[in-house]
Amino acid sequence: MGTKADRSYDLLSEAFDAAKGSKAAPVKMWTRGVPVDEASKQQLLNTAGMPFIYKWLAVMPDVHYGKGSTIGSVIPTKGAIIPAAVGVDLGCGMMAVRTSLAASDLPDTLAPLRAALEKAVPHGRTSGRDKGSWSDLPAATAEDWSALEAGFTRIVDKHPKLAKANTANHLGTLGTGNHFIELCLDEEDRVWLMLHSGSRGVGNAIGSYFIERAREDMRRYFIDIPDKDLAYLPEGTEGFDDYVEAVEWAQSFAMANREVMMRHAVDAAREVIAKPFEAHLEAVNCHHNYVAREHHFGENVLITRKGAVRAAEGVMGIIPGSMGAKSFIVRGKGNVESFCSCSHGAGRVMSRTEAKRRFTIEDHAAATAGVECRKDADVIDETPKAYKDIDAVMAAQADLVDIVHTLRQLVCVKG
Repeated sequence: MGTKADRSYDLLSEAFDAAKGSKAAPVKMWTRGVPVDEASKQQLLNTAGMPFIYKWLAVMPDVHYGKGSTIGSVIPTKGAIIPAAVGVDLGCGMMAVRTSLAASDLPDTLAPLRAALEKAVPHGRTSGRDKGSWSDLPAATAEDWSALEAGFTRIVDKHPKLAKANTANHLGTLGTGNHFIELCLDEEDRVWLMLHSGSRGVGNAIGSYFIERAREDMRRYFIDIPDKDLAYLPEGTEGFDDYVEAVEWAQSFAMANREVMMRHAVDAAREVIAKPFEAHLEAVNCHHNYVAREHHFGENVLITRKGAVRAAEGVMGIIPGSMGAKSFIVRGKGNVESFCSCSHGAGRVMSRTEAKRRFTIEDHAAATAGVECRKDADVIDETPKAYKDIDAVMAAQADLVDIVHTLRQLVCVKG
């Protein structure tokens, strides 16, 4: 394994000790210089103890407590999959495009640009006729949905409970929480548009449905697991096959969702910015909450990236900071020890409830000074100090990615 001095990761000592006395897998952590709480460490140990873990867990520097397994984990498996580890925002990820604009092309006041973005892309919660979904589906978005509809129909034919999920009316919508749309400048003062979202209501419905299916299997067959959210679906079963089909479809929905949103965001920017411009001069669209079949160490395995980005050699990715902090366009180094992965962001350092308790509107306004964004009580849980230091996170994974562009936010839209 090498010593701490000659490797870029640390072993979670308890897991390594457990591996010698049982069949628990080691846990390799790229977390030097960033905090990892005890609850997250215990979750890692629980996941490492599952009998189908392949080789080891790879833990990214943005790791924090999640549902069943920690967010910021790369979980390789053979013969089974853990639906709660994949999560409910299936295919959640990032998209960024560089435009032909420079900072000098932007208007002096950015509030109208934020308003235009907020108008162009439904965001917030979906409740009745709330703004979080389309009330009148644009014709182009309806065409985008038509390419996905047949796949969803096949899933619903086998699992009718999913029929009522939000589908077309959520395609091209942002959602809530840490999802965002931003206008940024890179190190050369070139303008980028960047956004973060996933498979919205339909992904949530699919994820939740199969998480419960896996729990039912554990109860039916009296399988003892350390956490109900580590319930799994064994490969070769109908449940496994149906889940993989549904997840792959949801990941396609998530990719399309980001593309539709970006189209509307670019159109909105053109309404406000006087100078004509091109978009997509450079573009990245990547998942960071998903499962994929990959080849590692001579074998075909399932890789669950729960809050992690694929960073194979030469593959482009996005690592965003919190609102008010910088973000990064990165190129993967193909580090095999991490299963060719990197972090998906800064990672929370405290819960949303704790952030709302600890910080005031004034704290949030100071932390986001210079960014045209919401500065009200409903976004305090997303304030920058609720997240880890993005510079420390990047330093901890210097052997996983190269930084290609550093972006700083000028405008941020939150749900």
